[in-house]
Amino acid sequence: MIDASFWQGKRVYLTGHTGFKGSWLSLWLAEMGATVKGYALNPPTNPSLFEQAKVDEKIESQIGDIRDFGTLKSSLVEFNPDILIHMAAQPLVRLSYKEPLETYDTNVMGTAKVLEAARSCANLKAIVSVTTDKCYENKEWVWGYREDEPMGGYDPYSSSKGCAELVTSAYRRSFMQEQGIGLASARAGNVIGGGDWADDRLVPDILRAFEKKQPVVIRNPASTRPWQHVLEPLSGYLVLAQNLYLNPTDFAEGWNFGPYEDDAKPVDWILNHMVANWPGASWELDKNAHPHEAGYLKLDVSKAKARLKWHPTWRLEHTLAKIIKWHQAWLNKADMQQVCLEEINEFMRDFNNANH
Repeated sequence: MIDASFWQGKRVYLTGHTGFKGSWLSLWLAEMGATVKGYALNPPTNPSLFEQAKVDEKIESQIGDIRDFGTLKSSLVEFNPDILIHMAAQPLVRLSYKEPLETYDTNVMGTAKVLEAARSCANLKAIVSVTTDKCYENKEWVWGYREDEPMGGYDPYSSSKGCAELVTSAYRRSFMQEQGIGLASARAGNVIGGGDWADDRLVPDILRAFEKKQPVVIRNPASTRPWQHVLEPLSGYLVLAQNLYLNPTDFAEGWNFGPYEDDAKPVDWILNHMVANWPGASWELDKNAHPHEAGYLKLDVSKAKARLKWHPTWRLEHTLAKIIKWHQAWLNKADMQQVCLEEINEFMRDFNNANH
């Protein structure tokens, strides 16, 4: 269960709170009564979910760079959290080809600096370090990757996240175990949901084209990904943090969070569903050359189901309908903080009901 009473009054430090996933998680934690401090760069897009949903009304927000060790450490130690969730990252594959050094600096050394700063926190019991499904050495298998498969990565982004996993493992064994801090990594990918305006991401690209009444131009219609609503992996991070806090040794390892197995769909399946729900929309193939992207990638979530009692909740059709509803509410100038909180509460009900 996602136990709201567990989070009531907990002090949670969240890196990357101005991003898409970070904004949703900030609202969710605040809604359950946690005291949240976020540390991140300015929102990465304009518009951004952070600004549209007025996330800074709900939490303490500090704009800072995880690569700035002095500022990060004093921020973290002063707040003195019970739980740390590290999500700050350079999250885009195609940007990593343009800016490989910055990608490694943020995703690898940034993670090391967060974990090093965390060692000085007196009350800290649990750390969830978020990476990605792309941290695995991708062999384009049709079956899902398990948590003990080798780390790897073809492009700088994927490779940097494999490196971040190795950093996390070393800090766990070298320092956190003897301090009684549970340190786990969480691997999920291809999250979709309302409020994502990032460049070079499928659903935001689709919605931008819909708004302009232009055909969506698609690079790889046959690429298959484990698509999931943004609240799915966030629910995994919350359940994992609850377990880590209560039992720091038994859950301090890597965890996969992904959708129902048959919700790993090709890009054109997503397109056809969204086009069908938006009058007048269409798509076409992009014939230009592009850098390498994995064709097939899927996670095995058996371990999270068995040991955390976590499970995917919303099916992909429901998720796509939610995204269109959210985006149309935004176009109609609705109160987006309220829209997000209603969606969070609906998801939490569905998640907890499915656990009974």
